[in-house]
Amino acid sequence: MTAKTHENQVRARILVIDDSEEVCTFLRDSVLVPQGYEVLTAGDGWTGLQVAADEKPDLILLDYEMPGMNGIEFLRELQRREMNFPVILVTSYGSESVAVEVFRLGVRDYVPKPFTVEELLRAIERVLHLVHLERERALLIRKLQTLNAALARRVRELDILYHVSKSVTTLRENEQLLERIVDAALYLTGAQDGVLILMDPQSGTPVVRVNRTRRGQSYVTPAGEDQNIVTQSQGLMMAVPLQVGNKTLGALTVSNKRNRKPLDEHDQQLLRMLADYAAIAIENNALLAEVEERRQREKREIQALFEHYVAPPVVERLLRQPQSVRPGGQRQTISILFADLRGFTTFSARTSPETLIAVLNRHIAAAADAVLQMEGTLDKFMGDEVMAFFNAPLPQKDYALRAVRTGLKILERMLDIHRQLPLNQRLYYGIGISTGDAIVGNIGTPNLVNFTVVGHTVNKAHALQEMAPPGKLLICRATYEQVKPYVKVKELPPVKIKGQRHPEPIYEVLGLRK
Repeated sequence: MTAKTHENQVRARILVIDDSEEVCTFLRDSVLVPQGYEVLTAGDGWTGLQVAADEKPDLILLDYEMPGMNGIEFLRELQRREMNFPVILVTSYGSESVAVEVFRLGVRDYVPKPFTVEELLRAIERVLHLVHLERERALLIRKLQTLNAALARRVRELDILYHVSKSVTTLRENEQLLERIVDAALYLTGAQDGVLILMDPQSGTPVVRVNRTRRGQSYVTPAGEDQNIVTQSQGLMMAVPLQVGNKTLGALTVSNKRNRKPLDEHDQQLLRMLADYAAIAIENNALLAEVEERRQREKREIQALFEHYVAPPVVERLLRQPQSVRPGGQRQTISILFADLRGFTTFSARTSPETLIAVLNRHIAAAADAVLQMEGTLDKFMGDEVMAFFNAPLPQKDYALRAVRTGLKILERMLDIHRQLPLNQRLYYGIGISTGDAIVGNIGTPNLVNFTVVGHTVNKAHALQEMAPPGKLLICRATYEQVKPYVKVKELPPVKIKGQRHPEPIYEVLGLRK
């Protein structure tokens, strides 16, 4: 680096302290000024201290041997006064023994007399270059410290924002959520007043939902203020939108109109970040409310659909597992039960309507109670006939056995009813049960729908019921394969059922094994 280079950056000022006026003049006029340096001079150490304190030179050329105060004494006084100037010590040969001491006192270089101009200029340039680097380094360190402090402050703010936003997004009570959002905005920005405005979903007009004022560490709703008016004041108020995608939910506003403390861009950035979290939380709450309403509506629909067909415990499980009732139909293995009152047509022809209905209801109620007790699904009543099925809408591991137990229980209750009726009012059930695949689901029209089953398995159960003698229960081979460890049966000759190519054996259930 040359002196001209220094001049292009900053014109270096050099203080020459020497008791020889000739040396000072020579160094100033013949060496330093021609190189572009600005030169100050002093004839002794005390004068040099005063000039250094007043003029703040970039470098001091210090003679060692001076009357009144030598070079070491001058350096010690600089240290005592905490005056940190770079120094080049100029001394005679033979004084090298002082080098250790002067370097300890902060001398940057050492030039013995006599010296050449080139030697001195090289020493000056070297020291000024080092000083320049040190100053740049110190400046960079200060900048780095400032940036680190700002970064640390930013991290603290983001940490606060994270915890505040986490607290906001986990709230599920809507009013508490909205108040927490405004409190968080006041906390992050240090603002005095906060307002949360939301768009009314029905009218689309903005409505003030929360209006809060900071008083000490608490937040209250201002008394006597218009809740529907938010004014703006330059630098004392800022507002950010609450948006999710392209949907605008409202706006979040803070202001310092009361204490006149300005809000800056950093406050707005924090407010905007909080608004993003707040918008997501508000939208999530709205979606959760919509999902909950849909869920409750679905429960009401399930309850309305099944409460007349299945036992209350089954309805309760359906309400806990609404996904088990799929819309439309699905193929499923089930057991179908048909129970028909034999001789009902003849009985109805010779019986009064009042007696007919009373007797029919007693028999039908007995069958329905037996189905519900075994948690079967009542499909329909067709005059004097009852249809039920098992393993739907909820799965049942022992569905075939449940169907057979239901059939036996219907016959048992039928006999209990007979003990209370005259002979001419006793009706007998014939029951058929089949097991296999069927289509299960909601079948009907938009105005009239029924949860039912259709398919060959249903037709087979109905055919078995038609074959069953009064007071008897017939089952197909598939049903028997599932229940044979539990029931006593009598195998009957194979029969050909409509829809099947070949006859198959059927079984009369005699009772349960003990």
